[in-house]
Amino acid sequence: MKYIYSVIGFVSVLLGIIGIFLPVLPTTPFLLLAAALFFRSSPRAYKWLTEHPQLGPYIKSFREDKSIPLRIKVISVTTLWVTVVHCIVFIFDTWWLKLFMGVLATCITLYILSFKTRKNKCQD
Repeated sequence: MKYIYSVIGFVSVLLGIIGIFLPVLPTTPFLLLAAALFFRSSPRAYKWLTEHPQLGPYIKSFREDKSIPLRIKVISVTTLWVTVVHCIVFIFDTWWLKLFMGVLATCITLYILSFKTRKNKCQD
């Protein structure tokens, strides 16, 4: 499992780095996922990520104040709901699956919105 966690962790770091340059891809969630996976699989990779001069501040900022930038909240919730509405309208046929998706999306939205909104410490 450690190897799987490490591979997924490095993919998450790559997506996080792409997110720095691509405005629709959020950086912080991918870096947090990578940190969690590295914590379980590779102390060396975890230390590298958390002490990295460009990537470390994203993780440190979230750990310190448990906040998410407004831009990331908006992108996350919008992307979630566009996907869910598309699935409910065009993909799923059964009412219970549509209901499940709506309830799940509502819970995820409330979870994202439960975090404080960060004041421009990091770009993302």
